[in-house]
Amino acid sequence: MRARLGSSGLLGVMVIGLLAGCAQPGSMQPPSADAQQSPRNVTAPDYVIGPGDTLSVFVYRAPELSSNGLPVRPDGKLSLPLIPDIEAAGKTPTQLAREIERRLKEFVREPNVTVMVQSFIGQPNRQIRVIGEATQPMAMPYREGMTVLDVMIEVKGLTRYASGNRAHIARRERDDAPTQQIPVRLSDLLRDGDISQDVPMRPGDTLVIPQSWF
Repeated sequence: MRARLGSSGLLGVMVIGLLAGCAQPGSMQPPSADAQQSPRNVTAPDYVIGPGDTLSVFVYRAPELSSNGLPVRPDGKLSLPLIPDIEAAGKTPTQLAREIERRLKEFVREPNVTVMVQSFIGQPNRQIRVIGEATQPMAMPYREGMTVLDVMIEVKGLTRYASGNRAHIARRERDDAPTQQIPVRLSDLLRDGDISQDVPMRPGDTLVIPQSWF
Protein backbone atom coordinates (compact mmCIF):
# COMPACT_ATOMS: atom_id res chain seq x y z
CA MET A 1 0.00 0.00 0.00
CA ARG A 2 1.51 3.31 -1.05
CA ALA A 3 2.22 5.98 1.55
CA ARG A 4 0.22 9.15 1.06
CA LEU A 5 2.02 12.48 1.05
CA GLY A 6 0.58 15.42 2.86
CA SER A 7 0.50 18.89 1.26
CA SER A 8 3.81 19.84 2.88
CA GLY A 9 5.43 16.59 1.70
CA LEU A 10 4.18 17.12 -1.86
CA LEU A 11 5.52 20.65 -1.87
CA GLY A 12 8.91 19.38 -0.74
CA VAL A 13 9.02 16.86 -3.59
CA MET A 14 8.16 19.58 -6.11
CA VAL A 15 10.93 21.87 -4.80
CA ILE A 16 13.49 19.06 -4.97
CA GLY A 17 12.43 18.30 -8.54
CA LEU A 18 12.85 21.93 -9.56
CA LEU A 19 16.30 22.12 -8.00
CA ALA A 20 17.32 18.93 -9.74
CA GLY A 21 16.12 20.34 -13.07
CA CYS A 22 18.17 23.51 -12.54
CA ALA A 23 21.25 21.36 -11.94
CA GLN A 24 21.04 19.61 -15.31
CA PRO A 25 24.39 19.44 -17.14
CA GLY A 26 25.04 22.62 -19.06
CA SER A 27 22.33 24.60 -17.28
CA MET A 28 24.91 26.43 -15.14
CA GLN A 29 27.30 27.17 -18.01
CA PRO A 30 28.34 30.85 -18.31
CA PRO A 31 26.70 32.78 -21.17
CA SER A 32 28.42 32.71 -24.50
CA ALA A 33 30.58 35.57 -25.70
CA ASP A 34 27.85 36.62 -28.11
CA ALA A 35 25.30 36.77 -25.31
CA GLN A 36 27.64 38.87 -23.18
CA GLN A 37 28.04 41.48 -25.91
CA SER A 38 24.74 43.24 -25.33
CA PRO A 39 24.10 46.70 -26.82
CA ARG A 40 24.62 48.26 -23.39
CA ASN A 41 28.25 47.13 -23.46
CA VAL A 42 28.99 48.83 -26.76
CA THR A 43 30.95 52.06 -26.20
CA ALA A 44 30.23 54.99 -28.50
CA PRO A 45 33.27 56.78 -29.91
CA ASP A 46 34.47 59.85 -27.99
CA TYR A 47 32.97 63.16 -29.07
CA VAL A 48 35.19 65.21 -31.37
CA ILE A 49 35.05 68.98 -30.93
CA GLY A 50 34.08 71.07 -33.94
CA PRO A 51 33.80 74.78 -34.87
CA GLY A 52 30.82 76.43 -33.19
CA ASP A 53 30.95 74.23 -30.09
CA THR A 54 30.89 75.95 -26.71
CA LEU A 55 33.33 74.70 -24.08
CA SER A 56 34.01 75.07 -20.40
CA VAL A 57 37.70 74.95 -19.44
CA PHE A 58 38.43 74.47 -15.74
CA VAL A 59 41.97 74.81 -14.40
CA TYR A 60 42.20 73.32 -10.91
CA ARG A 61 43.21 75.88 -8.27
CA ALA A 62 43.54 78.58 -10.93
CA PRO A 63 40.11 80.19 -11.45
CA GLU A 64 41.71 83.16 -13.18
CA LEU A 65 42.78 80.79 -15.98
CA SER A 66 39.43 79.01 -16.25
CA SER A 67 36.79 79.99 -18.83
CA ASN A 68 33.08 79.25 -19.14
CA GLY A 69 30.99 79.47 -22.32
CA LEU A 70 34.09 79.55 -24.51
CA PRO A 71 33.24 79.34 -28.25
CA VAL A 72 35.34 77.43 -30.75
CA ARG A 73 36.00 79.85 -33.59
CA PRO A 74 35.21 79.04 -37.25
CA ASP A 75 38.92 78.37 -37.78
CA GLY A 76 38.70 75.62 -35.13
CA LYS A 77 40.75 77.48 -32.53
CA LEU A 78 39.96 79.07 -29.18
CA SER A 79 41.66 81.62 -26.97
CA LEU A 80 42.49 81.22 -23.29
CA PRO A 81 44.29 83.38 -20.75
CA LEU A 82 48.03 82.95 -21.39
CA ILE A 83 47.23 80.86 -24.52
CA PRO A 84 45.95 83.17 -27.30
CA ASP A 85 45.43 80.42 -29.89
CA ILE A 86 45.04 76.71 -29.42
CA GLU A 87 43.62 74.19 -31.90
CA ALA A 88 40.44 72.66 -30.49
CA ALA A 89 38.57 71.27 -33.50
CA GLY A 90 39.39 67.66 -34.27
CA LYS A 91 40.28 66.81 -30.66
CA THR A 92 38.27 65.07 -27.99
CA PRO A 93 37.72 67.04 -24.74
CA THR A 94 40.33 64.87 -23.02
CA GLN A 95 42.90 65.44 -25.77
CA LEU A 96 42.29 69.19 -25.64
CA ALA A 97 42.66 69.20 -21.84
CA ARG A 98 46.04 67.47 -22.10
CA GLU A 99 47.18 69.96 -24.76
CA ILE A 100 46.15 72.91 -22.58
CA GLU A 101 48.06 71.38 -19.67
CA ARG A 102 51.14 71.06 -21.86
CA ARG A 103 50.90 74.72 -22.92
CA LEU A 104 50.26 75.95 -19.36
CA LYS A 105 53.31 74.22 -17.88
CA GLU A 106 55.32 77.25 -18.95
CA PHE A 107 53.31 79.37 -16.50
CA VAL A 108 51.72 76.98 -13.95
CA ARG A 109 53.26 74.19 -11.93
CA GLU A 110 51.58 70.84 -12.65
CA PRO A 111 48.36 72.24 -14.16
CA ASN A 112 45.24 70.07 -13.96
CA VAL A 113 42.71 70.89 -16.68
CA THR A 114 39.18 69.62 -17.37
CA VAL A 115 37.33 70.43 -20.61
CA MET A 116 33.56 70.02 -20.87
CA VAL A 117 31.35 70.57 -23.92
CA GLN A 118 28.39 72.81 -23.02
CA SER A 119 26.73 72.99 -26.43
CA PHE A 120 27.86 71.11 -29.49
CA ILE A 121 27.65 71.10 -33.25
CA GLY A 122 30.50 68.75 -34.01
CA GLN A 123 32.77 68.19 -36.97
CA PRO A 124 31.09 68.78 -40.38
CA ASN A 125 31.56 65.13 -41.34
CA ARG A 126 29.79 64.11 -38.10
CA GLN A 127 26.74 66.32 -38.65
CA ILE A 128 23.28 65.55 -40.01
CA ARG A 129 21.85 68.19 -42.36
CA VAL A 130 18.20 68.70 -43.27
CA ILE A 131 17.36 70.86 -46.27
CA GLY A 132 14.18 71.67 -48.14
CA GLU A 133 10.65 71.62 -46.78
CA ALA A 134 11.33 71.00 -43.10
CA THR A 135 9.77 73.39 -40.62
CA GLN A 136 13.22 74.29 -39.30
CA PRO A 137 15.98 73.15 -41.70
CA MET A 138 19.24 72.83 -39.82
CA ALA A 139 22.52 71.04 -39.26
CA MET A 140 22.68 69.00 -36.08
CA PRO A 141 25.30 66.83 -34.40
CA TYR A 142 25.00 63.11 -35.06
CA ARG A 143 24.08 61.02 -32.03
CA GLU A 144 24.70 57.31 -31.73
CA GLY A 145 21.61 55.40 -32.82
CA MET A 146 19.94 58.41 -34.48
CA THR A 147 17.12 57.62 -36.92
CA VAL A 148 15.02 59.58 -39.41
CA LEU A 149 12.30 60.06 -36.79
CA ASP A 150 14.79 61.61 -34.36
CA VAL A 151 15.83 64.04 -37.08
CA MET A 152 12.25 64.98 -37.94
CA ILE A 153 11.50 65.71 -34.28
CA GLU A 154 14.50 68.05 -34.20
CA VAL A 155 13.34 69.99 -37.30
CA LYS A 156 9.70 70.16 -36.07
CA GLY A 157 8.25 68.09 -38.92
CA LEU A 158 7.26 68.99 -42.48
CA THR A 159 5.93 72.22 -43.94
CA ARG A 160 2.50 72.27 -45.61
CA TYR A 161 4.27 72.38 -48.99
CA ALA A 162 6.46 69.33 -48.42
CA SER A 163 6.32 66.27 -50.62
CA GLY A 164 7.35 64.00 -47.76
CA ASN A 165 7.12 60.71 -49.65
CA ARG A 166 9.62 61.95 -52.23
CA ALA A 167 12.30 62.68 -49.64
CA HIS A 168 15.67 60.97 -49.71
CA ILE A 169 18.89 60.68 -47.74
CA ALA A 170 22.02 61.77 -49.60
CA ARG A 171 24.90 59.65 -48.34
CA ARG A 172 28.54 59.20 -49.27
CA GLU A 173 30.35 56.17 -47.91
CA ARG A 174 33.73 57.81 -48.59
CA ASP A 175 34.92 61.23 -49.72
CA ASP A 176 35.83 59.84 -53.15
CA ALA A 177 32.65 57.74 -53.49
CA PRO A 178 29.55 58.81 -55.46
CA THR A 179 26.56 60.10 -53.52
CA GLN A 180 23.83 57.55 -52.87
CA GLN A 181 20.14 58.50 -52.75
CA ILE A 182 18.15 56.47 -50.22
CA PRO A 183 14.38 57.02 -50.58
CA VAL A 184 12.43 57.78 -47.39
CA ARG A 185 8.64 58.12 -47.29
CA LEU A 186 8.39 60.75 -44.59
CA SER A 187 4.64 61.30 -44.89
CA ASP A 188 4.00 57.61 -44.35
CA LEU A 189 6.27 57.70 -41.30
CA LEU A 190 4.90 60.84 -39.68
CA ARG A 191 1.22 60.65 -40.57
CA ASP A 192 0.57 56.92 -40.90
CA GLY A 193 3.10 55.59 -38.39
CA ASP A 194 4.94 53.43 -40.93
CA ILE A 195 7.95 52.54 -38.75
CA SER A 196 9.60 50.72 -41.66
CA GLN A 197 10.54 54.21 -42.93
CA ASP A 198 12.38 55.07 -39.70
CA VAL A 199 15.78 54.16 -41.14
CA PRO A 200 19.06 54.71 -39.29
CA MET A 201 21.05 57.85 -40.06
CA ARG A 202 24.81 57.99 -40.43
CA PRO A 203 27.27 60.81 -39.73
CA GLY A 204 27.46 63.16 -42.70
CA ASP A 205 23.99 62.29 -44.08
CA THR A 206 21.81 64.97 -45.66
CA LEU A 207 18.03 64.56 -45.57
CA VAL A 208 16.52 66.24 -48.62
CA ILE A 209 12.79 67.12 -48.50
CA PRO A 210 11.44 68.37 -51.84
CA GLN A 211 8.53 70.71 -52.41
CA SER A 212 5.22 69.35 -53.64
CA TRP A 213 4.56 69.75 -57.36
CA PHE A 214 1.10 71.16 -56.66
